[in-house]
Amino acid sequence: MIYLLLFFEFAKISIVCVGGGYASMPLMEASVVDAHHWLSLSEFIDIFTISQMTPGPIGINAATFAGMKIAGPLGAVCATMGFVTPSVLLSLIVAKIFFKYGDIGPVQGILNGLRPAVVALIVSAGLGFVFLALWNTEHRPENFLAFDKSHAIILALAIIATAKKISVIKVLLGSGALGLIFGIMGL
Repeated sequence: MIYLLLFFEFAKISIVCVGGGYASMPLMEASVVDAHHWLSLSEFIDIFTISQMTPGPIGINAATFAGMKIAGPLGAVCATMGFVTPSVLLSLIVAKIFFKYGDIGPVQGILNGLRPAVVALIVSAGLGFVFLALWNTEHRPENFLAFDKSHAIILALAIIATAKKISVIKVLLGSGALGLIFGIMGL
């Protein structure tokens, strides 16, 4: 039963996900963390992080890792297939429509209207991750001044490195190394 549920939950996420893997993260979080309580937010953040470090699309990687954590190898297959199947079908349909009608004004208007919504989804997921990273809470912190200073340093350096187009792998490895150093120093 869990396998079918994983397939349909990840298919549901995939169907409404517009904007790629990052945009799917808040939807995935709402399902596996908030609705079903299959994973804690901390576990989900770990899966999200690992998904960025491994080759392939982040949404598919996250579905695979989440499915594996929830129900083992078959859970990974079911979650991945659930995430991929609607996307493939919708992509084929949208591609056919876009290549036939893409230069028509209303179609361009729809696409232009979707862009801000996609940005909102990504920002929403990002804020939740920032709250967890700096204040160890899933929601807006009660005291903004009570943040983890070592995590803030790592976040700031990672933002700078990303802005300078340093590779994601180097940013993640550097951040992990800094986290290890700060942990050893007791910061």
